Amino acid sequence: MEQKIKKIMVLGLGKVGALVGTLLKETGFEVTGVALREKDGLPFPSKAMDIGKIEKLEEELLGMDAVISCMPYHLNKKIASVVCKKGIHYFDLTEDVPTTKAIITMSKDAKSAMVPQCGLAPGFICIIGASLAEQFEKIRHIRLRVGALPHHPTGLLGYAFNWSPEGVVNEYLNDCEVLENGEKKCISPLEWLETIVINGVQLEAFTTSGGLGTMCDTYAGRAKNIDYKTIRYPGHAKLMNFIFHELLMREDRQYVGNLLANAKPPVSDDVVFIHASVEGVKGSLMRDEYVRAFYPVEIAGRIYRAISWTTAASACAVIEMVSNGSLPDRGFIRQESIPLNAFLQTSNGRLYNNEPHGGDIFKRLFGN
Repeated sequence: MEQKIKKIMVLGLGKVGALVGTLLKETGFEVTGVALREKDGLPFPSKAMDIGKIEKLEEELLGMDAVISCMPYHLNKKIASVVCKKGIHYFDLTEDVPTTKAIITMSKDAKSAMVPQCGLAPGFICIIGASLAEQFEKIRHIRLRVGALPHHPTGLLGYAFNWSPEGVVNEYLNDCEVLENGEKKCISPLEWLETIVINGVQLEAFTTSGGLGTMCDTYAGRAKNIDYKTIRYPGHAKLMNFIFHELLMREDRQYVGNLLANAKPPVSDDVVFIHASVEGVKGSLMRDEYVRAFYPVEIAGRIYRAISWTTAASACAVIEMVSNGSLPDRGFIRQESIPLNAFLQTSNGRLYNNEPHGGDIFKRLFGN
């Protein structure tokens, strides 16, 4: 079958964007990267451009079949609008709920696929949750939990900003959509604290914004309860509540994001925890789970952090599926509508089947 996407533009060449471009190049796409400055050392060409100047972006889209935005969430509405009008396939990594709702509206008459939320959460976790849920006759609860953490935490927060500080603060402060007893509600973030144990490691989980994507709408009338929580090491939620609410730092999101990022810089040796479960009836009352810990892997001769490759591989797998025709080529595509088996059979989806263990991470990162 002829591929529907040949040329693709990657907007934003940070840690994840550069890897998205690399994976797409490895998969056989013709990739062009765009960032404020040209990037050296990438296996694909890049251009310098201020993506905030939409008229410049329109000029550069000539000849492109698809665009994936790895830009901050507040830029994606404008980018998606331009791409949609051009009839070009659109993908992004956003977890911002208003951005996604705007893209859903503009997708109604789209002549191309409009696929936001292609990262880890929302994204891969929604695909997993839907795959578990489809086995059930009646669904009592869908619980989705994801955490990107330092493998060996230090300090009281037990955290490192391997992900965008802007995105993390957004998730910690925006309201969270849930289904509770069949009713769609918005609840506060940093609440509903619970204990989770994965591979013998005690963790905590609490509500954060955006991780469910569109699942509350999709499962309305089918599931009684759905919620998403972020996984952290114990004590994190209490400290973040103190910082945001008792110290009133929620009033200046940019400042607190910069403060936290300066205090907790990225680490090379990270781990991504995924804990998805569905309870309900399939013959009798049952609970099915998908629980994994993902670690850094080597891609194209480089070691990439767990949060980078799990996010990038999910987006690239979805792009493959639109390109090969296993997903629609027009209109809005919900992450939970993406079949897990087909996802895992793509070149990039296969990365999730190779579960490296963390025991020799230091050796692989830094040598003997």
